[in-house]
This record gives sequence, structure tokens and C-alpha cells, in this order.
Amino acid sequence: MIKNKEKTLKATMVIPSYWGRKSDVGWREGDAVYDHPTPLDKEGTLLRAIQSISILKDKDFQLVIIAVATAEDIQEEVEKIISDIIKSATSNMGIDILLFSHSHLGKIHHLLKSKGKEEYIDLLKLRGYSNIRNLCMFIPHILGSDIAVLIDDDEIFEDPEFMTKAREFVGDKIDGKTVYAKAGFYLQVDGDYRVKKEFQPWMEHWDQYKRMNEAFDKIIGTQPRMKETPFVFGGNMIIHRNLFITIPFDPHARRGEDIDFLINVRMFGFSFFLDNKLSIKHLPPPKTHPTWMRLREDIYRFIYQRAKIINQKDIEVMTRIKTEDFDPYPGYFFRDDLEEKIEKACNILSEEYIKQGDQEGSREAKKNIHLARTDAVPKFDPFFKLCDLQKRWQDMMEYTGKEEIRQGILENL
Repeated sequence: MIKNKEKTLKATMVIPSYWGRKSDVGWREGDAVYDHPTPLDKEGTLLRAIQSISILKDKDFQLVIIAVATAEDIQEEVEKIISDIIKSATSNMGIDILLFSHSHLGKIHHLLKSKGKEEYIDLLKLRGYSNIRNLCMFIPHILGSDIAVLIDDDEIFEDPEFMTKAREFVGDKIDGKTVYAKAGFYLQVDGDYRVKKEFQPWMEHWDQYKRMNEAFDKIIGTQPRMKETPFVFGGNMIIHRNLFITIPFDPHARRGEDIDFLINVRMFGFSFFLDNKLSIKHLPPPKTHPTWMRLREDIYRFIYQRAKIINQKDIEVMTRIKTEDFDPYPGYFFRDDLEEKIEKACNILSEEYIKQGDQEGSREAKKNIHLARTDAVPKFDPFFKLCDLQKRWQDMMEYTGKEEIRQGILENL
């Protein structure tokens, strides 16, 4: 393991914050869907996350907050709320924070149009997890950073050495492989990295949490500190410039965009490491979506990711990966028996809903079985789409990296 202690990497930390309509309005048809956007009339977790930065010994980085609205008609209000949160945090902490939101993105789109580069606009969007993760790399690129540090707003820093550890090994070689991407891990409320969920009968055929903890024990719970990993956490991720100007998150991945990004990275010949000393406390609000809906999102993500792997072609600049490379998790859900697991789990879940008197929940659980064989199956070749996306992303990052264009974009930040 080769470690260079002399270099200093310019870092940008990016925290997206998702906001939705007021509590008494809730979600409306056409609004973007996120796990737990903060209602406009609630306090949310962003200020808590920003204030926790005060514990860090190394504050030599830029902090960017991305304000994400679930609907166009609340964008201005969301931007104002987050601007006020930033002012409050800055006055108490003495750190500079940059706000990026829909108004800033609109100006960048206008600039690209004026330069005759409309084809890049669809690569820069503030809707959908993958698109927002891509902005978490695009903004550090424009700011001239060496590394992007991706954090979520439902987390808090507890380790004063977090940023010191985050910079370690990045750009160095481990076993002959350069570290251009690494992830830390989440600590749950009880301080453990393992996920604890109450067992339900349907989980007998959908043992996701068991497989996750098996993978966590294998990668997080063992030495050495840095090792290649089959899973990553999107809210604790360090990406080097050489990687983020080359490989994007895939907007067609509607959930699990972090592991999908890992798949992309591996396909293009890069390694992804997990640092088992780099932890952050994860304190998400309670999930409000029903079980059948959360299971449906996992069904879509695993079917899509499996299809991307299955559809690989022999291309000179790419590396073929196998489902076994991602064992025990998420590889366990990339197997040929995925549909069988879905059918068995959803049938039992449907029966559970019946016992609870929830007819709609029962129907939706059953519907998952049908969707797994129809709508969840990509209507295009995900591998081919990725290849095209990667080329366009790299071209766009090269173009926006030109000093004249970069400065024009900076004026709009």
C-alpha cells in the first residue's frame, strides 16, 4: 500500500437537500419522488448536518448545498428557505457555504444554449437521484477541485478526523490500483454499522438486510482498512477528479444510484475502495412509504442493474464484470432466480396485507410480480446507453473545463 503524505487535495463537499410541498398538501401527481423530502413547513435535517461540521479539525474545503425542490412551483420558496438556513449556519460557524439551486442551473443552461451546446443540457438536471449526484461532481469540477466529497443532509459528523481520513489514499496506489474512488460507511442510531430490521415473513425470500449485513461484516468489519468493495454509500463517497470527469451516475437508475455508479466505475476499468475508518452517523427521518412501494423500488433497481451487467459487450476500453463480483450484496439479487424471489416474497407480503385488512396493499404487492416481468425490464440496452452516456459526459466535462466556459459558469454560481 503506497501512501503519499505530502500532497494536499483541493476538496469540495457537496450536500444535496430535498424539499417538498407543505405537510397539509403532500405529494402531487408529477412531483419528483424522493425517500423523505422535507416539507416546506418543517425544520428538516440540513441545519443539523451543517452545524455538525464544526467538529471537524480539517475545514480546508468548500461546502456546497444543493437545494432540490420536488416541484417547479415551489423552487423559489425552497431556495429562499435553504438560503436562510445557510445564513444561520454561517453566522454561527464562520465558514463559507455556496448555495446551488434551480435558478443557478437555469443560468448555466442559458449559457450552454448561447454557446450552441444544447446537447449538454440534459446531462445537468435537478430532478432524480442520479442527476443530482452528477451535479455533486459537476460543481466541484467547475470549482477546480481535486476531490468531490458527497454527503447527505440526514447525516452528522462525529469523527473530528473525517476530512483528514477522507483525503487519505486518494490518488495513491493500493496493490497496483489507483484509488480514484472510495466510500466510507454509515453508523446507525445505535453506533453500529449493521442494519437492524424486524423480521417479517416475506423477508424469508427477500433477505436483503441479512445479505447487506453479511457484506458489511466482510468489508467494513475486517482488515485491511482499504479494500475493493461490492457496495458503496452515496452519502459518504470521495471521488477524484480523474474519475468524476470521466464516469457519470446513470439517470436511468431510479434508485440505488450509488451501487449503480459502482457498477459503471468497474465497467470502465476503475477500482472502488471502501475505507473502514471513514464513518458518518446516518439519522434519516422515518420512512413514510408503504412496504410494497419500497420493495417495488428495489425490484426496479436490481432488475436494471442486472440487465446492465448481462448486456455487456467486449469493448477495448472497458472491463467485463460478473455478478459474483458483487457478492454477497448486491450480487445475491443479480442472479437468474431474482424473479422467483420477487414472486415468493410478494405473495407472502400480499397475504400479510390481507390479514391486516389492507386490500389495496395486497393488490399492489401482487402487482410487483407482474411489473418485475414487464415494466421493470428496460426497453433499451442499459449497457449501450451507459457507453453513450459516458462519452457525452466526458465530452461535456472537457468542454465546461475550458477556462472561458468555466469562468462563465462560475459567474452564475
